[in-house]
Amino acid sequence: ECHRQVRKYMQSVMVPGRLMTEICEELEDLNRQLVQENGLKAGIAFPTGCSLNHVAAHWTPNSGDKTVLQYGDVCKVDFGTHVNGRIIDSAWTVHFDPTFDTLAEAVRESTRAGVAAAGIDVRLGDIGEACQEVMESFEVEINGKVYPVKSVRNLNGHSIGPYQIHAGKSVPIVKGGEATRMEEGEVYAIETFGSTGKGYVKEDLECSHYMKNFDVGHIPLRLPRAKQLLSFINKNFDTLAFCRRWIDRAGEEKYLLALRNLCDNGIVQPYPPLVDIKGSYVAQYEHTLILRPTQKEVLSKGDDY
Repeated sequence: ECHRQVRKYMQSVMVPGRLMTEICEELEDLNRQLVQENGLKAGIAFPTGCSLNHVAAHWTPNSGDKTVLQYGDVCKVDFGTHVNGRIIDSAWTVHFDPTFDTLAEAVRESTRAGVAAAGIDVRLGDIGEACQEVMESFEVEINGKVYPVKSVRNLNGHSIGPYQIHAGKSVPIVKGGEATRMEEGEVYAIETFGSTGKGYVKEDLECSHYMKNFDVGHIPLRLPRAKQLLSFINKNFDTLAFCRRWIDRAGEEKYLLALRNLCDNGIVQPYPPLVDIKGSYVAQYEHTLILRPTQKEVLSKGDDY
């Protein structure tokens, strides 16, 4: 319910001309307030993704970023809430130019098909096939040129566990060999990405997203500042993803070297932005569902999508 209310409000205030940093902070503050943030017991599940245009995922502004939301942008708003580590992960696409209506529709319908195909004992590959079939039946015209909408083949949905956003199973969005099945009691994020570019993403740009590895044991650290930063991460985020802005917000300073050290030691994993080719546009829609014994429940469904 918190997720629905936050996104409903954000849909009314996201307008061209606003700083991305401002938009994210407003969303996160409202999220904290509505979920009644309480240490690791309740709060934000991961940084607010607001990747623009050819950037498909894992972009949020770092402190001091001056990026402004433009009329011609395609912005994927991907945010999460959690209570006791139970995560709702859901995303939608914001655009202002009607040129992109069909792109957004393709992806919304593809995610809908993925949700419809999901169920106990369903093969993950079959869900990918259903998503791709719908996605690639669309084409979009941008400035007089027609582009087929492609499913981004190396992005997937994923199973979700307590305090673990990616819990080990991947839900493809293209057809292929994934024969693993969904099981009773599992929670999944079903997300699809449609692109006017190559339909394939690579890591690029400055990193903002980080996450402590879920099953990392004790690793001795030489750098006192790295030890310090790790205890800060353990206390504030544990295995939930976080971003640099949140470390700044807590008043930590001069931590980049220590953060790099934690990454080099395999304790923290950096998740740089994932991008398609420049000049392309990517849209995303995502829902979280749970497979109960007698029904699947789409936990993030709202009036909007």
